[in-house]
Amino acid sequence: MDKNLDKTVKNRIILLSVLGMIIFAILSYRLYYIQIYKGDEYSSKALKQRGKEFSVYPNRGIIFDRNLTPLTNNEVIPTIIIEKRLLLSDNLMYNKILNSTDLSKKELDGIINKSKDLIQIPLIDTSIVPITSSNIFLIDTIDRYNKESILSHVVGYTNKSENNGEAGIEKSYDEFLRNHNGRSFIVEYDRDRSFILGGSHFTSHDSNSGDPSAVKLTIDYDIQKKVENILDDEEIKGAVIVVEIESGDILALASRPNFNQKRIEDYFNSKDMALYNKGVQVGYPPGSIFKIVVLLTALEDIPNILEREYYCNGYQEINGLKINCSNTHGRLSIDEAFAQSCNSAFIQIGQELGAKKIINMAKRLGFGSKINIGLLEEIDGNLPDEKDVQGAAIGNISIGQGPLEVTPLQVTNLMVTLANKGIDKGLALVKGITNEDGYMIKEYYREEGKQVISDYSADKTIDMLRKVVEVGTGRSMDLDEIGGGGGKTGSAQASLNNELTVHGWFSGFIPSNDPQYIITVFIEDTDNGSITTLPIFERIGKEIFKLKS
Repeated sequence: MDKNLDKTVKNRIILLSVLGMIIFAILSYRLYYIQIYKGDEYSSKALKQRGKEFSVYPNRGIIFDRNLTPLTNNEVIPTIIIEKRLLLSDNLMYNKILNSTDLSKKELDGIINKSKDLIQIPLIDTSIVPITSSNIFLIDTIDRYNKESILSHVVGYTNKSENNGEAGIEKSYDEFLRNHNGRSFIVEYDRDRSFILGGSHFTSHDSNSGDPSAVKLTIDYDIQKKVENILDDEEIKGAVIVVEIESGDILALASRPNFNQKRIEDYFNSKDMALYNKGVQVGYPPGSIFKIVVLLTALEDIPNILEREYYCNGYQEINGLKINCSNTHGRLSIDEAFAQSCNSAFIQIGQELGAKKIINMAKRLGFGSKINIGLLEEIDGNLPDEKDVQGAAIGNISIGQGPLEVTPLQVTNLMVTLANKGIDKGLALVKGITNEDGYMIKEYYREEGKQVISDYSADKTIDMLRKVVEVGTGRSMDLDEIGGGGGKTGSAQASLNNELTVHGWFSGFIPSNDPQYIITVFIEDTDNGSITTLPIFERIGKEIFKLKS
């Protein structure tokens, strides 16, 4: 009996010991989990409750270029965080900060007056601001947009108060870009909301680095910057697009005038349409650029077009409407008519073809509909109905005038299609969705290219585009050092702000043999029409080859 009792007691002691060890292990693990594994998280939550939080990093994901160069979240701004009462009581400190920031005295005083306790002030010079107290912090903050506003019309802008994308990639990919919580700098207060001398402070980062929160573009930052610098140097209003022919990737897309993404409200009533992306968002008459469409229609519909001759006496008259040519060219072939951009010859060709065939060819080439590169602002342009281009109106449409509007993007797509032997591969602006480190999570879907014109017609047109640069209206350019090129000029009469004006076009390829890039230059409101575009095309072409060599 005693032996059984002893055995029972021993078993109970062992059981209690095991249970004790299990409970101790659980409590130890829980203590480790709270203090070590989750310690920073719980400390930060506690500090957030009793401290003040400053945003030091945008709460939106990065927009990258094709080489993962950040186009947003890339401007580091030294920032001082200081107590309001300390700044108000120390006149020397106030003056040093005023001399170290690009804020005006009025702007600085406004920030001080609106603040209750701590003040966050951006600096341009940190050397003359003494950090004399443990309660003065000098930190780096990151702005969403930089002062250069590179690619502003493509990147777009946001509604800061609601963190919503309002335009550009910011709007198109808002659901991904806002999937980022940013970072905060938090400092500690006591119960009386006084700044604790030497109190806790830290920077929080709540986002999961693996989340799909960033967008990778096809843009090449270096080419984009060169293009924008050239446009600014020449004080150009208009747009430039650069595309890699083989891939259809857009390497640069610039619009002018530019705007400051940090001060959108300054442009709402602007008459120069600074907030509009003129590469995709505004339609313009194409002028003689549209002669490419007429030429392609003729190549596919008139068998002996290359053997034909036309006569230009300086104008063409249709149903009493007299349309002037730039010169009296006399007798000339289709090649010569195209190189010299002869209005008379192309009006004669347009009359023979008829409006229906020309309009249908334009549709095949992407005019009258969006190219769909990922910007919600892109427009269709305008292709008139066949019934609206009867009689004398066929003369205007044959030379790219009348009720016809295209975007620089659509013209660029036409050129890329020609350079790809009549295959429309489409254009792309977005590579895909990435995480914050640029790792690709979802690649942008690209449709298979489709043959929209014969390779014969495309090749013949490319040959004629070369002659434009060699002996025609584009001959003033010097492209020899980059292997020559080809393209088409265009001057278009238009109305801008209820006044008559002329826009200039040149869209073409470089180099001449084995073309690699398409460059479209559109200049708004220029006295000299297409002549103004040629030096811009030349400069951009040479800069691209410098970068790529």
